Amino acid sequence: MEQEGDFITCIYYGHISSRATEQLLGRYGQDGSFLLRDSETLPGAYCLCVRKAPFVHTYRLVHAMDGWSLQGNFQSQGFSRQIFHKLETLIETCRRLSSTEIVPLTHPLDKTQLSPLSIGPEYLEMST
Repeated sequence: MEQEGDFITCIYYGHISSRATEQLLGRYGQDGSFLLRDSETLPGAYCLCVRKAPFVHTYRLVHAMDGWSLQGNFQSQGFSRQIFHKLETLIETCRRLSSTEIVPLTHPLDKTQLSPLSIGPEYLEMST
């Protein structure tokens, strides 16, 4: 994470649960709001979580020797075969996609804009 820029730092919430993510996006987000968190099931992977009411959709970002990729079956876009050297590039590419396969990422949920007192202790595991 240290090689990433300010954008990733602002949307990266660290080790929070999927339940806490749903609550956070439900309370502070809108359709298209998204954040990045650690995967609960795959060490070293991240989850890109985006709200589209009434759900929060989660996309796993995995790292291999040659870079980051979006895990899943996105063959019609050729996206699952693309490798990105930085998470920020992968997420920005997702934002530009006009696809029915990926929920549009329109509003980054910037943790620096949220008051730690208003969000509660369950979200304070957020990495900085």
